[in-house]
Amino acid sequence: MSGQLGLGDFFQKYLQKEPLIINKKVLQEHYIPDVLLHRQQQIELIASMLVPALRNEKPSNVFVYGKPGVGKTACIQYIIGHLEATAKTNGANLKTIYLNCKLRTVANTEYRVMAELARGMGVEVPATGLPTDEVYNKFITVVDQKPQVVILVLDEIDRLIAKAGDEILYNLTRINSSLKNAQVSLIGISNDVRFMENIDPRVKSSLGEEEVIFPPYNAIELKEILERRAAVAFRPNALAEGVLEKAAAVAAREHGDARRALALLKVAGEVAERDNSEKVKAEHIDKAEESIEKDRVMDIISSQPKQSQLVLHAILLTTTGRKMETGEVFEKYKDLCIHAGQSPLTQRRISDLIGELDMLGIINAKVISKGRYGRTREIYVSISDELLSKIKVKLQEEL
Repeated sequence: MSGQLGLGDFFQKYLQKEPLIINKKVLQEHYIPDVLLHRQQQIELIASMLVPALRNEKPSNVFVYGKPGVGKTACIQYIIGHLEATAKTNGANLKTIYLNCKLRTVANTEYRVMAELARGMGVEVPATGLPTDEVYNKFITVVDQKPQVVILVLDEIDRLIAKAGDEILYNLTRINSSLKNAQVSLIGISNDVRFMENIDPRVKSSLGEEEVIFPPYNAIELKEILERRAAVAFRPNALAEGVLEKAAAVAAREHGDARRALALLKVAGEVAERDNSEKVKAEHIDKAEESIEKDRVMDIISSQPKQSQLVLHAILLTTTGRKMETGEVFEKYKDLCIHAGQSPLTQRRISDLIGELDMLGIINAKVISKGRYGRTREIYVSISDELLSKIKVKLQEEL
């Protein structure tokens, strides 16, 4: 009982303390500010491409490219919000549907994508069970009920194409030939600037898209973004000198990612509050970076296909703090496939998957020559023991 009272006292003491963060919402990635700094050029360009919708005319399909955290989604949502408000004021028939293709429940298959789009138009479609053609027909029927422009926003469209193939893009662009009253346009948002290179030529031809590239933010731009958010998020004088500069410098190093900069600042504020610190200091940015990196690695591992997870598990079970070679990992991987009920891939394909894990920064693998015996990958893991044990547990759960 006394322990419970002690915990109650702890909570009361926490509530009586003046918090460092007074508005956490403005530091979260889904928050859209009134002004998007350093993106006016891109906003005006995309807005000019979409303005025909206000005259009930079909805009061009627009594809937006750029690394994560450079403002693509925020700008599109900002523009669409203003476009919808203007359409309402001026009596234009405009409907927009936003889909995040990163979500497994949304974009694993063509069926699920079309079901979500139909739901966006107010038509209920079961999660499974209907032929995909029937779901397309339901979507076309509801869209074509009246003269209107429908804009479909497919965020992280590269993830969709990787999972469901590019046939869905072709079908979506061909929908207009089945419509008598309405018109449909696409906005694709991609983290992969080269994703269109692998698209079927006939799909490219039917898209006829406009492209907008979002460059990374530099450290000065990131600092200005952080200053504006921090002024609302933190109580006055809550940030020590140099904190914003440090967060901006770390994020600029990581391809100018504003999302990462904001996450660093938010987590640093939370760490400082737990430490009972009067201010958020540079050391709290270091702790936040360490914490976020752990979360990033765990997220990447969760999103990997089963075969990549099996390869990583094989590497982690084989390593004893020394360097390994592809052959050793392959033998362990084959054993794991038996337990997981998976058909093993070839050693050459496993070498490719090891290369992909290296690119993601989870392991280090360099190609070395073995002379007349060919080439192999020399693999080692440079992850802390604490994170290593968590990854092993995670992989056991996933597999």
